[in-house]
Amino acid sequence: MKVVIQRVKSASVTIDNKVESNISNGLLLLLGVENDDTNEDVVWLVNKILQMRIFEDDAEKMNLSVLDVKGEILVVSQFTLHASTKKGNRPSFIQAAKPERAIPLYTHFLELCRKSIITKAGIFGANMQVALINDGPVT
Repeated sequence: MKVVIQRVKSASVTIDNKVESNISNGLLLLLGVENDDTNEDVVWLVNKILQMRIFEDDAEKMNLSVLDVKGEILVVSQFTLHASTKKGNRPSFIQAAKPERAIPLYTHFLELCRKSIITKAGIFGANMQVALINDGPVT
């Protein structure tokens, strides 16, 4: 799995000109599932993200997690994170898991996040417009 983590003041996903999901202070996660990913990878990654200290404390040091600041998470599926650009000018997505493999892992990821924190999501495979106000920026 690959994930781009962005600390945000707010973020939203729009599909067909309708806001599907939005969050205030928290993390926007662009999540890509690879062919070899497992449920164990999902557990490890969720724990890592939830405990990652990338929010500032009163001394302006990155000492707080998204849980500590009572933030929210917005997860957007993004197979393009697994693009290979070694040959030619068009990316290859061979390493990205097909939907029948990726959707159960993506769903498991969301379920684990939702056990600990407010978690919202886009729609897997949809054409989504993602808007955000990056906080920092911290990516």
